[in-house]
Amino acid sequence: QLQASGGGSVQAGGSLRLSCAASGRAFTTLFMGWLRQVPGKDREFVAAISQTGGPTYYSDSLEGRFTISRDNAKNAVYLRMDSLKPEDTAVYYCAAGSGSARRSPGAFEYWGQGTQVTVSS
Repeated sequence: QLQASGGGSVQAGGSLRLSCAASGRAFTTLFMGWLRQVPGKDREFVAAISQTGGPTYYSDSLEGRFTISRDNAKNAVYLRMDSLKPEDTAVYYCAAGSGSARRSPGAFEYWGQGTQVTVSS
């Protein structure tokens, strides 16, 4: 089970930190990621992190503004979002998958509920 939190409303240029708490399965066997979705569009890959916290992957569109991290001792994964833009407004989902970390939304097997992020101009 994945439980995301930390969404909210922020002005453009601001920052938010999303958190995701995992339970119910060996956390360290899963790669973790964040995806986002706006109404009428498919879920979009944002970031992923390997089981060890080593390799990380990001959407090219983020231009280095987001940072994914994980704490295996706490069964948690985080997404630090800086320099937020109105186009970052979306529901953000925490997700997990087996094997090597990948960018494809189809690679994620487990999904949490979303948390809304709203960025105003």
